[in-house]
Parts: sequence; C-alpha cells; structure tokens
Amino acid sequence: MRVGFLNVNWTDILDVFLVSILLYQIYFLVRGSIASRVFLGYLFVYVFYLVVKGLGLGLLTAILQYFMGVGAVALIVIFQQEIRRFLLIIGKSTIYTNNEFLKKILGSTVLDLKNKNLREIVDASKTIASNFNGALIVLNKRDDLGKFIETGELLDARVSKPLIVSLFNQYSELHDGAVVIVDGRLKAARCVLPVADGVDVPSSLGFRHRAAMGMSEATDAVVIVISEQTGKISLAVEGELLGNIPLAELENRLSEYLSSDVQRLVQ
Repeated sequence: MRVGFLNVNWTDILDVFLVSILLYQIYFLVRGSIASRVFLGYLFVYVFYLVVKGLGLGLLTAILQYFMGVGAVALIVIFQQEIRRFLLIIGKSTIYTNNEFLKKILGSTVLDLKNKNLREIVDASKTIASNFNGALIVLNKRDDLGKFIETGELLDARVSKPLIVSLFNQYSELHDGAVVIVDGRLKAARCVLPVADGVDVPSSLGFRHRAAMGMSEATDAVVIVISEQTGKISLAVEGELLGNIPLAELENRLSEYLSSDVQRLVQ
C-alpha cells in the first residue's frame, strides 16, 4: 500500500503499533515525576533527529546522532528506578503466577498455612502498636525472599503472637530491621530491606516506611509497618503505602491480597 511518497505494508503498521504501546507504557511508568519531562524532551530530540536525517542534512544529523548515543547512556542513569520497576512488572508476569492449575496443585496447602497464621500476626501487630514499638513484618506471596532472609538472623520458627511481640520489644537485640515470614514460617529477624528512594516518595516518610515501600516494590510481598511514634499500622503493597489501616480490616486485607492475583488492597 502506498501513502503519498511512502510504501506502507502490514509489518510497518505492526511496528508503529508496538512502538506506540511501548512508549505509552514508558510514559505511564514515569508520569508525574521529573523523569517524565526528561523522557518527553528526549523523545522530541529523537523525532527532530529523524526529520533532519530524512531531509539529508548531514552535519546536523551527525551532531544529533552523537547526542543520541551519549543520551542513551544518560537515560539509563536517569531512569534507573523506572527501568527497574518495568523489569519487575515483566518478571512478575510469569507462567506460574498466571497458571490457575499449577497454583491449585502447588499453592493450596501453603495458602492455608499463611491464612492460618494471619490471626497471630494481626494480634501481634495490635499489641506492638499499643505499646508504640515500631515493627516491619514481611509476608511473602510467591516471590523468593531468600536474599533478604540471608541479611538477618535465621530462626525458621512457628509463627506466634508472643514470638513476634518479643522480637520487636525495644530491649530485644533483634528489634531492628524486619521479620520475614515465608509460607507460614517465621524465617528470620533483623533483616535488611531495600529502601524506596524515588522522587515520588514523600519526604515526610521515615526510614521504616521507606523500607516497607522498597520491599513491596522489589517483590510481591506485603509488608506491615507499625510506626514507633504514632502506633499507626500501614501496609505496603506493590510500591504503594496504605496508611492508618484499621485493625478490624487488617486481616481481611492481608487475606484478600495473599489469596488473589489482583492488587485489591489499593482499591
């Protein structure tokens, strides 16, 4: 098919369609941040480069081509947080996580064990919050949390309210860092979590809440974070922080997220 002076076939249409989807997804990831302005500026320069190249302006094309090459490296540095988030989204969309048959065979027993321990975790959270002791409690969903467990003190203990409360007692040597619970077992305490440091993270958040957001962004785990100053309970899911969760809703929200593929906690 010929459009004006251009020869267009179905592969060109598919190419433009796929590029449009890619650009939209990139913009969706960076919108609302300073990086979005950088992205739009770079996109404008690239379009200008294509026009100049099409017109046959050799010197200007060479200059812009050099700029595009250097700019590609600069973009990797500027957009490192967004690139990481994009790759995490792709990594979470695996065959296993979307296969209902495999989940029913391999995940039903584990899920029952997780839900069984939620009451202990919620009761412990209530006590910790009433005592104004800060806490970070990580509950896995499907992702492997082994590298985070290795940063703390290995326990591999049965989940119980007294154990969790004692770990976050201000006089405990293990109260710093996070407790990681995997498949209904308290695997480790005093674990180090990745800290969210993007431009969209409110500056008013403390280190504990930033760590909760960073962990939920890096994995599909849900993180309970209890403020030492206010005693309020928050949940971090998929990089989002839900503040001041009522105790009456905490168990239901945890159970709903851990047993579903959809991020319903943010609704």
